[in-house]
Amino acid sequence: MQPRNMSMSGVVDLAAVKAAQEAKAKAEQTRAETARQGGTGAVSPADLVIDVDEAGFERDVLQRSAEVPVVIDFWAEWCQPCKQLSPVLERLAVEYNGRFLLAKIDVDANQMLMQQFGIQGIPAVFAVVAGQALPLFQGAAGEEQIRQTLDQLVQVAEERFGLTGLTVDPDAEPGAAPPQEVPAGPYDALLEAAVQALDAGDLAGAVQAYKNVLSDDPANTEAKLGLAQAELLQRVQDMDPQRVRKDAAEKPGDADAQIAAADLDLVGGHVEDAFARLIDTVRRTAGDDRDTVRRRLLELFEVVGPEDPRVVGARRALARALF
Repeated sequence: MQPRNMSMSGVVDLAAVKAAQEAKAKAEQTRAETARQGGTGAVSPADLVIDVDEAGFERDVLQRSAEVPVVIDFWAEWCQPCKQLSPVLERLAVEYNGRFLLAKIDVDANQMLMQQFGIQGIPAVFAVVAGQALPLFQGAAGEEQIRQTLDQLVQVAEERFGLTGLTVDPDAEPGAAPPQEVPAGPYDALLEAAVQALDAGDLAGAVQAYKNVLSDDPANTEAKLGLAQAELLQRVQDMDPQRVRKDAAEKPGDADAQIAAADLDLVGGHVEDAFARLIDTVRRTAGDDRDTVRRRLLELFEVVGPEDPRVVGARRALARALF
């Protein structure tokens, strides 16, 4: 499977947002199923460092990344800097006590994975969170830098993806707690239909599928986020970006012009610009126009996610603009 890029800070990646919600739901289901079966799901400290090859990458990295951040150490026997870095990563994996899983990949034996990640030299360290790949650093970095990077990774994984890591039991037998298959929930078929419609470019079908879930379960987080994403993509698919930008520049007080430009801003990854544009428009408008802009801004908050610090800051700015 070709890894996808995810930035820990920066543009909004709509695919990553969708994956985050899927990962949160799966992690919660896994914990609930483990508790129902009377187990702890604990792993041995020895299970925190694993060797991975191409055949096991899907299972050991992509699937595991739905419950714990997976740090990948690309190395080779002939690489001297690797011999300095790898022991540090292995020690930190145990020290972090399940907050991340370390996967070691020998590049000589796994050339395809090396090419898929676009690695030009080793050692190279990546992370995979909820199926999303991101580079961490290349070369034999110092331990302080490594710790700072891992701390940021763990924080992002927990805050944005709901991944709290693995439970570690020093007395557990190595390999005693493999990842569990989670039984399908009542809305999984409908949600999967929506995802397939999105992937096929059938935005109307995706919107309807998410609405079908919400008609029975109005609080379903994944469906709410998916609907906001699908509706956003549906709105911008036939836009002429150049004309939209021109209208927005010429009509700073026009609610519809600014809303259209904000949608383009968000799809293009300019999150702060989209929020600032609509907050400024709230200040300039009144009555129904103001309320229309406010409601669109709340919809964009749903796309990015309520826990994102950019949303938190924009909510405060919106409150000041309104009152």
